[in-house]
Amino acid sequence: MSAPDTATIPTLPQAASHDLPPGWLEVTSMDMDAQGVARKDDGKVVFIDGALPTELVSANTHRKKNNWEQASLTAIHRESSQRVRPGCPHFGLHAGACGGCKMQHLHADAQVAVKQRVLEDNLWHLGKVKPETILRPIQGPAWGYRYRARLSVRYVAKKGVVLVGFHERKSRYIADMQTCKILPPHVDAMLMPLRALIGGMQARGTCPQIELACGDTVTALVLRHLEPLSDADKDQLRAFAAAHGVQWWLQPKGPDTVHLLDEGGEQLAYGLPDFGITMPFRPTDFTQVNPHINRVLVTRALRLLDARNHERVIDWFCGLGNFTLPIATQAREVLGIEGSEALVARSRENYKKNQALAQAGQALAATSFVARNLFEMTPGMLIADGVADKWLVDPPREGAFALSKALADIHQARIGAEDAPPLPEGSEGWAFPRRIVYVSCNPATLARDAGLLVHQAGYRCVAGGVVNMFPHTAHVESMAVFERVD
Repeated sequence: MSAPDTATIPTLPQAASHDLPPGWLEVTSMDMDAQGVARKDDGKVVFIDGALPTELVSANTHRKKNNWEQASLTAIHRESSQRVRPGCPHFGLHAGACGGCKMQHLHADAQVAVKQRVLEDNLWHLGKVKPETILRPIQGPAWGYRYRARLSVRYVAKKGVVLVGFHERKSRYIADMQTCKILPPHVDAMLMPLRALIGGMQARGTCPQIELACGDTVTALVLRHLEPLSDADKDQLRAFAAAHGVQWWLQPKGPDTVHLLDEGGEQLAYGLPDFGITMPFRPTDFTQVNPHINRVLVTRALRLLDARNHERVIDWFCGLGNFTLPIATQAREVLGIEGSEALVARSRENYKKNQALAQAGQALAATSFVARNLFEMTPGMLIADGVADKWLVDPPREGAFALSKALADIHQARIGAEDAPPLPEGSEGWAFPRRIVYVSCNPATLARDAGLLVHQAGYRCVAGGVVNMFPHTAHVESMAVFERVD
């Protein structure tokens, strides 16, 4: 297990632990791994698996460092009012427990509050930034939401069984899952039939993974197989597809080898009905795990962006065009920039399809897509992309440091700061975007980038809030809005 990131732990109040019975601890908060956080009399921080804020607990320490310890819950002496019965029988601290979720023992609303605290703590402690307004959290269904998943597969020859599911807690072994309540109900119902299917195939020992991708009407399953499948095995897959209404894709090697078992059939896609947009995608393309939240997320992001029909907008890390195409229903011109050539090609196709389907008078704005390594951005590259009134930024976990740094370097050069890098010739007419909407899947990198934007690039953070894209997990998705300081 990785060590806790002590740099992101909030400053804890000194609990009156000297008044507690020996060995008892008062839990004061939760960290980003959904561990309860307490403090001993000597000031040492203890991270406790299974403990919740406000609880008095006993715990068994299994890892010690100079200023922190890791422990597992052994007894609860005062239970939190927010503790609930987990919705899945495979969740918990017991041997063999599934590691897919970490917060099922905490009420769903309280989970959101914890994530909001994590975001605010990261913004302040890492970026020295406080949003002027806290946005209302975006929430949705707490169960049956996970439309994307990578399920590991293992044939256990000694027991004659096949396991299909997520890994056990803190283990490389696959949990013996018979149900999974965060998967859509029709996929949850398929787990045991999938085990039987793989167990009856000749290739049962050489199929290590099934990747799930659900669209609005199509459920795709990508079978990773290390050896060619026999005709008999393919027939079994076809029979399963007919019985369960799924679409099989095969992956003999890397992601670029993924192909349909049988050509034809309905295309995998999801809709953004608020904008009249339909997004076709391949099962290995990046799409949001939770389509219910994604629809709300896109709508709020565009409301905050407030693109007008006379404005040019750049969508950084645009992927398939999840934000780009909706922006194109509002702006004058849109540029989508993405690191993957394959995703850029797919976004161009999606733009053409949606443009062709647009009703009279509702044509999409002029939109172009380019592929570029956004982790190597420079002020010169940024200026070459031209002036944009507004930006939308939706990076991976690594964040958008190079992009934020380039913006900061331009600002520092403009104000004549010492040691500021020189700007390229012809950059005098370039103007900063007036508003930036930043969608993040990692509060630590958002905080780092927010610090650059606020303290070095001439912006203020006018709003921020969490997006509960992954209920019952410790994953924190968030959004922040930055405006240019006049």
